[in-house]
Amino acid sequence: MVIVQQSQRKVLVCINRTCRKQGAEKVLQAFQQMPIENAIAEGTGCLGQCGNGPMVLVEPEQVWYCQVRPEEVPAVVERHLKGNQPIKGMLYRKFHPRE
Repeated sequence: MVIVQQSQRKVLVCINRTCRKQGAEKVLQAFQQMPIENAIAEGTGCLGQCGNGPMVLVEPEQVWYCQVRPEEVPAVVERHLKGNQPIKGMLYRKFHPRE
């Protein structure tokens, strides 16, 4: 049995049809190639935001990123996952309106 720490994050990358066509598999690979303490990256089914992908959802914070490109992954890892500072310019405005 695997015990998951409460503080462990999940980085969910939609790899369903539309997001996959927009390059989601490369985004997922980029996350999986970077060591992230207390976080795992995994592909998921449709997150219900088709046409805005590749979509990335960071749990448990419920932070949504849209149109993520593989070259942006290192910034998400460093600034958000390691530094606890979501990248405002990449946030999905449907769930994170500009302040």
